[in-house]
Amino acid sequence: MTTTSPAVPVPPARRPRPSATPSPSAFSLSSTPEELLAGADRLLGTATVSITGVWPRAVALLLRHALEEALRRYWHIRQPRLAHCPTHAQALCLESYADPDTARRWSATWAGLSRACHYHGYELAPTHAELHAWRDDVERVIGALAPRMG
Repeated sequence: MTTTSPAVPVPPARRPRPSATPSPSAFSLSSTPEELLAGADRLLGTATVSITGVWPRAVALLLRHALEEALRRYWHIRQPRLAHCPTHAQALCLESYADPDTARRWSATWAGLSRACHYHGYELAPTHAELHAWRDDVERVIGALAPRMG
């Protein structure tokens, strides 16, 4: 009688590690900050009764994502390693590289939008005026963080 040893499981193959510096095509997978801002503008301009209660938070989400994407792109140009860090860490480093006003505006706008993105039964959705003010702040930050050509 012959005995066979039990099969030893073969570990799955490891995925290759992503490179530390993404290729220039890495940006093509996500929307640009300007595209996200344009989407927020469309919602701000076409809000109707049928989407009451939904559109303010949708606009806040688009604006916050535009801020985050602008920051990620900024770091990709200035310090590529920071582009892969958590957003909070990127924001903490911003004052050391960009001007302090831009860093403070980014943080304050992001904090307000983050709070507005979440539904709380005891709070009202952000108003049209608040969303327009945040939209203007996001546009200023995007402009300040955009790479300078020339």
